[in-house]
Amino acid sequence: MELGLSGRTALVTGADSGIGWHTAKQLLEEGVRVAVTDVDEESLTKAAAELPGEVLAVAADLTDPDAVADLEQRVVNGLGNPGILVHAAGITGAQGLFHEIDEDGWRSTFEIDFFAAVRVVKAFLPGMREAGWGRIVLLASEDAVQPYEDELPYCAAKAGILSLMKGLSKTYAAEGVLVNAVSPAFIATPMTDAMMDERAKEQGSSFDEAVRSFLEEERPFMELKRRGEAEEVASVITFLTSQRASFVNGSNYRVDSGSVATL
Repeated sequence: MELGLSGRTALVTGADSGIGWHTAKQLLEEGVRVAVTDVDEESLTKAAAELPGEVLAVAADLTDPDAVADLEQRVVNGLGNPGILVHAAGITGAQGLFHEIDEDGWRSTFEIDFFAAVRVVKAFLPGMREAGWGRIVLLASEDAVQPYEDELPYCAAKAGILSLMKGLSKTYAAEGVLVNAVSPAFIATPMTDAMMDERAKEQGSSFDEAVRSFLEEERPFMELKRRGEAEEVASVITFLTSQRASFVNGSNYRVDSGSVATL
């Protein structure tokens, strides 16, 4: 399928691994010039070296407004204004039951899982509005609509992402900027690897057994009974950035094997 992306420019955040990295790879394979960013420069440089095509790697701390402003300048100077923005950066954040998490835990989680999206969109939206064309895809989560008791800051932040996405989609579609979200569930990424390593340690089990028991006990509606692959999520994101998705706006695409139990 021809996606009509060749010659476009994109920025992908959270791109040193997982969903962000695979999204950058697929966009590059479609002929897109791609800027990638993440907080750790060494890790980002290594990841970018493994990507095909025209890549610009710019390390940035998205919790720092000055760093985001610098990122915008370096990307625009290096590749031009991106018409595509994929915001995949995120962390698990503070975990525990509600009464166990202090305000600092909530704030630190929201800084990267919500406010980083606000900052990045604010920085790169003007170029899209000026061009009269843009695609913004924000990474949410199944947790946004199906919260789990031991990670409420993450759940609440991702619910905020969905509301932000919907509001942006209503505000800027008439100017040619389409905004959507993708909500994965239990994808094989470094973030869920760390979760399963911790679970295996707590249970005294193998990594694979930790994954199996997590699926059985915590994600019973994931009907395929496996973790998703990052490239499976990236394929949906790539479609949403394309000309093929020219009538898709304000939507949340679940890539979750049925994990969300409701319609």
